[in-house]
Amino acid sequence: MKYGLPALALGIVAFGCGGGGGASVTLESLGSDLFADRSLSVPNGQSCASCHDPSHAFADPRQDSPTSEGAISGRFGNRQTPSLHYLAFSPAFHYDSVGDRYVGGQFWDGRAATLEAQALGPILNPIEMNNASRQEVVDRLKTGPHAEKFRALFGANIFDNTDLAFEAIGKAIAAFERTPTFSPFSSKFDLYLAGKATLTAAETRGLALFEGKAKCAICHPSRGSGGNPPLFTDFAYHNIGIPKNPQNRFYTQAHEFNPAGAGFVDQGLAGTTKRPADAGQMKTPTLRNIAVTAPYFHNGALKTLTEAVAFYNTRDTGTFGPAEVPGTVNATDMGNLGLTEAEIADVVAFLQTLTDGYK
Repeated sequence: MKYGLPALALGIVAFGCGGGGGASVTLESLGSDLFADRSLSVPNGQSCASCHDPSHAFADPRQDSPTSEGAISGRFGNRQTPSLHYLAFSPAFHYDSVGDRYVGGQFWDGRAATLEAQALGPILNPIEMNNASRQEVVDRLKTGPHAEKFRALFGANIFDNTDLAFEAIGKAIAAFERTPTFSPFSSKFDLYLAGKATLTAAETRGLALFEGKAKCAICHPSRGSGGNPPLFTDFAYHNIGIPKNPQNRFYTQAHEFNPAGAGFVDQGLAGTTKRPADAGQMKTPTLRNIAVTAPYFHNGALKTLTEAVAFYNTRDTGTFGPAEVPGTVNATDMGNLGLTEAEIADVVAFLQTLTDGYK
């Protein structure tokens, strides 16, 4: 049984010429077009799919840098590009008073409350798609190949209101991101849960470790609820003590984008909430498709799954460098787990069962 994807706001609208027939346009099909549209950056050439490649689990396929390059050659962001798989299930950003923590939202730091807001962020970011204003984007759309689809879905006068037209982009892309294309639940583990596949001995041991000694399931729950498959994230924020990544090209960006230079410290969630207690906390990513979305963690500090699991195992034993934000590091549930090399290999074997498209 699969999660019911959030309902779309608009249905199918006829779109064609005269006399019958013609194609139809939907909010999600427009979103698919916009997701792949390379004319929405300045200069032309970068689309959402450039950093969220459908053939690479909707993550960045370029492995020559721990963070992604924008539309302007040589401009790199400060964080690793996360996969867009299963983000539709993240709740809206909110404060959980029971757990005294923030949950949900989008981006590593939760600064976008919803998928709609997340979709619009990169378009105006000078380090990403580099548009100067909403008006600039809307003017391009008004004369572009998707103009009639916009009018069919949002009304003949949609381009008369810049804000509404710009926000329509976010609605369309978010609708596309809520389709099963982004949440196929087609991994070996899903088939295993459905009784259609068998885990190997190593994968079985890895699952037991994942839920037990390795403590992974505390933040990456491996059990679904209500008959639904697990999402392998608690959608919450944690500072697990990731060290700075000296290969992060954001450190060498122009003063305009990074005035701190190599001294830059990523404050994570605290940049959104302004609470010192949230410094360094990053949103827990889903582990679905984790085997094909290296490098790992918010700054791409670790390159392989084995290194990532080893970090959880020995963070507190001096094997890795000091935390980028030391004062708020989670002191429990990880750091000195006592996993052997063979056990680490078994956990990695299990994580590899979470890749979609298993046959």
